[in-house]
Amino acid sequence: MHQITVGELVIDVARKDIKNLHLAVYPPDGRVRIATPLHLDDEAVRLFAISKLAWIKKHQANFETQERQSPREFVSGESHYFQGKRYLLNVIYYQGSPKVEIRNNAYIDLYVKPGSDEAQRQQVMMSWYRQQLKQDIPSLIAKWQKNMGVQVEDWGVKLMKTKWGTCNIQAKRIWLNLELAKKDKHCLEYVVVHEMVHLLERHHGDRFVALMNKFLPNWKFYKDELNRSPLGSY
Repeated sequence: MHQITVGELVIDVARKDIKNLHLAVYPPDGRVRIATPLHLDDEAVRLFAISKLAWIKKHQANFETQERQSPREFVSGESHYFQGKRYLLNVIYYQGSPKVEIRNNAYIDLYVKPGSDEAQRQQVMMSWYRQQLKQDIPSLIAKWQKNMGVQVEDWGVKLMKTKWGTCNIQAKRIWLNLELAKKDKHCLEYVVVHEMVHLLERHHGDRFVALMNKFLPNWKFYKDELNRSPLGSY
């Protein structure tokens, strides 16, 4: 990735066949990226970045103050999130197949074999999160395909560090971040809608915003709620 510097700020620069400059600041550490048309040189991009410094610093400051979970060890008594709610983890060692269960709307019971280490306990939890998320996604895609008049050919779930979702427009394939299993369901729906709108509009311009407003009028509230929620540490 090509980079430029503005003072102490390092900016990733991606040259694409696009008409306008696009600036983004990504969680969790405030990484800055500018997508630029092919004909603009580094100096033009640097001047654009300078003009947006106040906006960049504001968003980086928001990420710095955002609540973060301490590293999880997957032991009893830890806090873990599922669908926007906080639960206490209860690790149970037994001889059966590993599994995860919600109990009394307050506990996540993690059943693992005796001697399971941290990595193995984490894997069971991640598999459960993935399973839960994959149960919720198909109905959302079906709902919004009908509402939008678009077709999603394929979708998947994977752990992503900087994005809640991505869309391959040519393949009509969307990917959703595994971390969304921890967030409220309407945050998941917002990301699904966001990625599916890209099948109608590639860029985050005025038409994209207008389509989001049309299909999901409260999308900015859901976006803010998603970005205010605790960031995972793994």
